[in-house]
Amino acid sequence: MSKDVVITDNWLDSVAFDDQGLVTVVAQDYLSKRVLMVAWMNRQALEITAKTRFATYFSRSRNKLWHKGEESGNQQKVHDIRLDCDGDVIVLLVEQVGGIACHTGRESCFYYALETNAQGQPAWVAQDPVLKDPAEMYRPSK
Repeated sequence: MSKDVVITDNWLDSVAFDDQGLVTVVAQDYLSKRVLMVAWMNRQALEITAKTRFATYFSRSRNKLWHKGEESGNQQKVHDIRLDCDGDVIVLLVEQVGGIACHTGRESCFYYALETNAQGQPAWVAQDPVLKDPAEMYRPSK
């Protein structure tokens, strides 16, 4: 069986960054395959991630690089980097250090499930427990 190989002068040129220079990134647990979070990378963040094998993202709200776990300690060790067929989404298969990916202190950012409430109406209900109080993870540095 042969493999499709994409050869470019620079591997980053195969990534279809959007008009803001960003690409969507899905972080997925490498063992359970649970989706942990969705974030964005620019070219520099992807280069750093590939080189260090620890996830670095681009924060749109802060307009700067964000090394996952730099404040909380909950880093993502990268086991595999995958690019989709259109080149516009990346999946990182990661080991979530500390078991917490979400800033709310949960394992995953995807902890709400759509359920029907007692009145028969759809409602988002949190399913996953808080594993660590965010106030403990994000204490201001002294």
